[in-house]
Parts: sequence; structure tokens; C-alpha cells
Amino acid sequence: MTKHYVLSLNPNAQHEWDRCTLRNPISAERPDLASMLAEAVGEEAGDYLVSVSIEVKVLEKAPLPQPERSIDVPTVPAVPQLKELVA
Repeated sequence: MTKHYVLSLNPNAQHEWDRCTLRNPISAERPDLASMLAEAVGEEAGDYLVSVSIEVKVLEKAPLPQPERSIDVPTVPAVPQLKELVA
């Protein structure tokens, strides 16, 4: 069974749980690996010793967006606007 996910690694994330995330590329849901394993063994009650092999192939890499940098822009005094006179 081949599944595709988006792995996001962001060491600068505000919260620890957002530093390494795995998501479905279509629904953006996080996969429930335990449910996938239960489905693979037939969902029969019992305790199972399972072996899980993970093969990872990077299909595409997108860089993280860079944080916006603030630029100091000098303030320019407003020029009064002249009204046109209609004669």
C-alpha cells in the first residue's frame, strides 16, 4: 500500500508540535498510523507484534517561506493637494 503525505520540517515554528508534521496532501489531515496498522491486520481484536517498513522517496521539495523583513522607510510629509478652480 502506497500513501503520499507532506512532511513539513520547520525548526523555527512557534509550537513544538508544528516543527515536524505529516499531513495528507489533499485533506491536510494528520494520518492516524495506528488505524492504518489496524486496517492492515484485519481489525480483529488481539495483540499484534508488527513490523513496519517505511520507504521514503522525496518527490518534491519546497523551501519554507522566509519571514517578512521590516524595512525602515523614512516618512515623507504630505504635500497639500491643490483644488482645481472652475471658472
